[in-house]
Amino acid sequence: SASTPASSTAGADGAIKIGGIGPLTGSAATYGIATKQGAEIAVDEINALGGIQLSLEFQDDEGDAEKAINAYNALMDDGMQILVGTVTTQPALSVVPLSYEDRVFTLTPSASGDDVISINDNDNVFQICFTDPNQGVASADYMATHDLGSTIGVIYDSSDVYSSGIYEKFAAEAQVKGLNIACVEAFTADNKSDLTTQVTKCKDAGCDLVFLPFYATEAAQVLTYANTIGYAPTFFGCDGMDGILTVEGFDTTLAEGLALMTPFDANASDEATQSFVAKFKEKMDGLVPNQFAADAYDGVYIVKAALEAAGCTADMSNEEICDALVSAMTSLKFTGLTGTDMTWNAEGQVSKAPTAYVVKDGQYVEG
Repeated sequence: SASTPASSTAGADGAIKIGGIGPLTGSAATYGIATKQGAEIAVDEINALGGIQLSLEFQDDEGDAEKAINAYNALMDDGMQILVGTVTTQPALSVVPLSYEDRVFTLTPSASGDDVISINDNDNVFQICFTDPNQGVASADYMATHDLGSTIGVIYDSSDVYSSGIYEKFAAEAQVKGLNIACVEAFTADNKSDLTTQVTKCKDAGCDLVFLPFYATEAAQVLTYANTIGYAPTFFGCDGMDGILTVEGFDTTLAEGLALMTPFDANASDEATQSFVAKFKEKMDGLVPNQFAADAYDGVYIVKAALEAAGCTADMSNEEICDALVSAMTSLKFTGLTGTDMTWNAEGQVSKAPTAYVVKDGQYVEG
């Protein structure tokens, strides 16, 4: 959009051009901005090493599928060779068929929809995040083994492929595991500003565990309203819940005891995480990075590892780079901020272990 110029982290001459697409404005801007900053930190670090050189141009799609196509076309006009994007699933589903047709290698940090890697039977798209079905199954399994509650309520966004994809697999796995789902309440993008009815129904059904497979902004609203009506079940979220502790105006004490599945913990004590968090905070006025930022940071390093493994150079066409990276990815093993020994299958799905955290004293503690 006119108000948000595309950013560019330019490498030296002979840099391989990476494009990024995500919401830098609009309701999902938190995720797009985090992704862009995480990718920029990685590009700067890699260029400083003096080997492969990268440049990054990031376009705003406002979380909109139509605008994502415009963003993609602008990046292609600028000579994009690799796409690290898009950030969210719906825009990804409009961009992926184009990147498949144009043979642009695509690695998405956070578009977790199942169809992203399978639409048009594509071979060029890989995910860093878990797919939605994975998260739904893992959430049900975790609840079953950790005895978090006996009566489960679910609130989900039926208009969002991320949220409904997780819910469907969760419901199926919950049945297998003999979990008791007593209340299922949906909302849509059109009425998500008021979720009081959904919360009240979970309370009335006696749910002592409530599953919230959607994003932090709406989750903060749910936790706030539950508190005003004296309702205190255990709340459980997925990776979209990450960022709940930085939602503007949210009283973070209300997140105490919240459980969530996420691949990244900004409080981890390892050197790589601490270095990344320090750099991100410096760029973002003290803001703590969420898993979207970490996924994007890993994503750029994964691209670097694949480029090195395939022997790619900046003078190669996007088609040549795509074919080389597609064959390199399935033999890659990568350890980063969001996973140890990550591997990818030919479909583009990542294999890594999800970690459950519980919010304790305003921090993530491994659950």
